[in-house]
Amino acid sequence: MVYLSKRLNNMNGNDFIRMVEKGARQLRENVDNVNALNVFPVPDGDTGTNMNLTLTSGVEELRRRPSEHIGKAAEALAKGLLMGARGNSGVILSQLFRGFAKAVTDSASIDSVQFAAALQHGVDMAYKAVVKPVEGTILTVSKEAAKHAVLQAKRTADLAELMREVWKHGQEALSRTPDLLPVLKQVGVVDAGGQGLLYIYEGFLQALQEEGNAEEVSTADGSFAGGPGFTGKPVIAHASEGHGTAEPLRAQAKLATEDIEFGYCTEFMVTLSGRKPGSRAFDEHEFRQELSKLGDSLLVVADDDLVKVHIHAEYPGSVMNHAMTYGALSRIKIENMREQHTHLLLEEAAELSGRVSAGVSVSEPVKTLKPYGFVAVSAGPGISRILNSLGVDQVLHGGQTMNPSTEDIVKAASLVQAKTVFVLPNNSNIILAAQQAVDLVDGKQLIVIPTKSIPQGIAAMLAFREQAAADENADLMGQALLQVQSGQVTYAVRDTQMDDMNIKQGDYIGIHNSKIVAADPDLLASARKLVDSLVADGAEIVTVYTGEDASEDQTRSLVQYIEETYTDLEVEVHAGGQPLYYYILSAE
Repeated sequence: MVYLSKRLNNMNGNDFIRMVEKGARQLRENVDNVNALNVFPVPDGDTGTNMNLTLTSGVEELRRRPSEHIGKAAEALAKGLLMGARGNSGVILSQLFRGFAKAVTDSASIDSVQFAAALQHGVDMAYKAVVKPVEGTILTVSKEAAKHAVLQAKRTADLAELMREVWKHGQEALSRTPDLLPVLKQVGVVDAGGQGLLYIYEGFLQALQEEGNAEEVSTADGSFAGGPGFTGKPVIAHASEGHGTAEPLRAQAKLATEDIEFGYCTEFMVTLSGRKPGSRAFDEHEFRQELSKLGDSLLVVADDDLVKVHIHAEYPGSVMNHAMTYGALSRIKIENMREQHTHLLLEEAAELSGRVSAGVSVSEPVKTLKPYGFVAVSAGPGISRILNSLGVDQVLHGGQTMNPSTEDIVKAASLVQAKTVFVLPNNSNIILAAQQAVDLVDGKQLIVIPTKSIPQGIAAMLAFREQAAADENADLMGQALLQVQSGQVTYAVRDTQMDDMNIKQGDYIGIHNSKIVAADPDLLASARKLVDSLVADGAEIVTVYTGEDASEDQTRSLVQYIEETYTDLEVEVHAGGQPLYYYILSAE
């Protein structure tokens, strides 16, 4: 256990731990509010989710390595944030605290001036991490808050008073974000990432305002979002005595990672009293039946107001989106079981390697690294199969509904037996996390091709040439992105006015690259308008990737429209299986 220091003019590692935990709790309780601020009214707006999962990773690392030395505590947080960063907002959050940690690295404790300077150093690092910083975002809010902190630190030594000023000034900066970013004003919202950061700062303030109450803060290992994770000891299978071949030490090592059908262990609570007006009445049997279609190992425990859910699912976002129709979510914990299994295999390989160095021979020969390998992010099982067929070695399941973290990308790249690994994020919100992974993989070169969609990722793979040099392939794959137009059909989760369109909740919306070009109560009408936009500048082929909710009749009608309207176009249809998006389309 650690305790909050009673001094508010000096902050040590224990104070910092309490602040971070309060900030994380405040953000977690307001995830839905942050998600609701996403500009696009799509069902998978995930800024709050990404920031929450990123900060959760940081807190878990901080709990594993608690320290009264604020430099060491901040370094632990920064490492956890770096590896767990998800989405652009999560990456920027990780950079803010990475800069903070570097500023206090040699300090056992800090005063108000040092605290303010560390905030400013974090802002400087975050701006450097973004190639083209955009004002009116979390960057602006953090910058204005830190700038005010530096000024106020000269006037007060009281950290609580300083944090109050930082939070208040951050609120003012947040309120001005629509004036700096026209799309925010157009939609009528403030920046989601900036709001998420202020929830964290609000938690900081709460911790500092507790006036030194010596409240216990657990630093035991375990999941931040609701109890300890897996703690069972692995089964040990000893090598047969008298033989020169080392057998796998763990039973799990005999399983193949790709055999895990549902890759994410997902747990959360549903507070039924927190449901919005018009939400569905809860029926436990019906709820259990609905979730059973989305995974296995399902456990639902309900009382009058709370529902505890455990499920192994391939798309946690779909599970949680469904659960949110009944109430508010809390204590969310998602663990990548493929990642856990991969980590086990790596440990197994390391142990076997150690036994080889001790003179024990192993039947598995050392693999020679091939010149090139690939890691790509997929949005559905059908798309995963297509990527594998094109030569992708490691497919990360995630995409728009659950952005993979920097650590996920690092581990996937580490498994690829290649000297150079190309990473295809296939989503604009994953590119920064992928770029962070470049310097974290030992023994191989990582090259991120900034693919923003599944069609771009597929185009990049088709452009690859085995005999070309790495930099030449990077150019070829990058040029291929310019030759493909990407489209998506989903539905609107709220009324909004955007791109000169009045969009109503429930409308089907067509998105061409990053612009909404169609909104209609009729799915096919919206899809047809999207096709018209995609081929307006000419195309030879249109490819349709069907989502898990697209019906055969709808798909047949859409293909018929394309073939009859654009007689020179070739049409291909593939089962993508992606959630939430009825169709992903490409035109080339």
